[in-house]
Amino acid sequence: MARIAFGTSGWRGILCEDFTFDNVKVVVQAIADHLKENGEASKGVVVGSDTRFMGRRFTEEAARVLAGAGIKAYLCNRDVPTPVLSFEILRRGAAGGINFTASHNPPEYNGIKFSPSWGGPALPETTKDIERRANQMLGSVCYSEPSLEEAQRRGLFETIDPRSVYLAALEQKIDFDALKNIGKLALNPMYGTSRGYLEPPLQSLGVPYAIINNHLDPYFGGQPPEPSEAHIPDFIALVKNDPAIRLGLSTDGDADRFGILDADGSYIEPNYIIALLLDYLIRVRKLSGGVARSVATSHFVDAVAKKHGVPVFETPVGFKYIGELICQDKIVIGGEESAGLTIKGHVPEKDGILACFLVAEMVAREGKTVRELLERLYGEVGCFITRRDNLRLSPELEAAYPGKVASVPREIAGTAVTDVITLDGVKLLLADGSWMLFRKSGTEPVVRLYGEASNEARLSEVMAAGREFILG
Repeated sequence: MARIAFGTSGWRGILCEDFTFDNVKVVVQAIADHLKENGEASKGVVVGSDTRFMGRRFTEEAARVLAGAGIKAYLCNRDVPTPVLSFEILRRGAAGGINFTASHNPPEYNGIKFSPSWGGPALPETTKDIERRANQMLGSVCYSEPSLEEAQRRGLFETIDPRSVYLAALEQKIDFDALKNIGKLALNPMYGTSRGYLEPPLQSLGVPYAIINNHLDPYFGGQPPEPSEAHIPDFIALVKNDPAIRLGLSTDGDADRFGILDADGSYIEPNYIIALLLDYLIRVRKLSGGVARSVATSHFVDAVAKKHGVPVFETPVGFKYIGELICQDKIVIGGEESAGLTIKGHVPEKDGILACFLVAEMVAREGKTVRELLERLYGEVGCFITRRDNLRLSPELEAAYPGKVASVPREIAGTAVTDVITLDGVKLLLADGSWMLFRKSGTEPVVRLYGEASNEARLSEVMAAGREFILG
């Protein structure tokens, strides 16, 4: 029997193989036991799911297990964005949230993400405890399951609709009035949870928009629900073929990640969006504080931070570390290269809906395209170009990998290595300002190679040197 293992965003597995009702119930019971031991069970748990197969059934089973443990479940009435669930945890003062989502993974996957009372993704000490408890119970019936009707009679079950309160709160964080004259927008919820969240603010303002992929489809149109350039060809075509469209806004399956298209349909890397928004929030919004980025995220962020004289907090990969800094009110914005961000005063969780509307606000108030804003910022702080490749390892290369990264060379890509950062993976800083990062996947024989340089030619050299170092 496969063991339960929590990664950076919870436990994920393939439906009907390891992600089964029996295993799900064990994990929910482990969460319940964790909360009871920490004295938080009386505050209840918010339960939701994305649009994947059997999502509603999984949430109902979770609510029954929680009720059997004497913990009230606040069950969302429909599929719910991850940031909305986080918002609802904080609004209700709940003990936490159980979210059935595999985010941007392909449709055969599902997952459980637990968020504790502070609203962000659970930290390793929490997930390790839940993981330990679950694995001790695997293969045994360790839970009781009253019917939902019985749970409701006992005050341990309630159906909730968190959409309107989240959207009302978003009005305090986005200058929606600025969007009145932005022109036509394009929206792409990718068959996911942002349906009915992206449209209402625009409808109330009379902002014209075109929308695609806004109905339920657990297959996500045959693509992983990830708003990266490779997975949104239909959206790119829509924007390119309609000269009236000013901006394309997309979210992933659970709406915690964003994808941005400029007016000409060109895809804008999330790294660049984070840097642009940092500059905008400090320069135009006059917000104060530092910035957090993961170790894999562009140093473009650092250059903008230096321009404004604010600190940079480098974190391991995993938004929980950035969420902590939001809770501590240390940062204006925190983001990851994988298209997740949040801002000061908002939830300590990735929010693709917020990100989309922030970019729209920035474009509207600045009166420029994203590319024009990017070129202006490059002129002020220098150019940064980033890339990520996945390197698949043979058994021999996988066995040799730990030894390789334990003794990195003094020079690589023709340039001296000035520093080695082992915060998460192995990151080599080079004398010319370029860098590369090696991060081993925890689930497959793959090394993720990240690189950055000031121009395409130099970046190609850096990436080639990185591939040679690992695969040569």
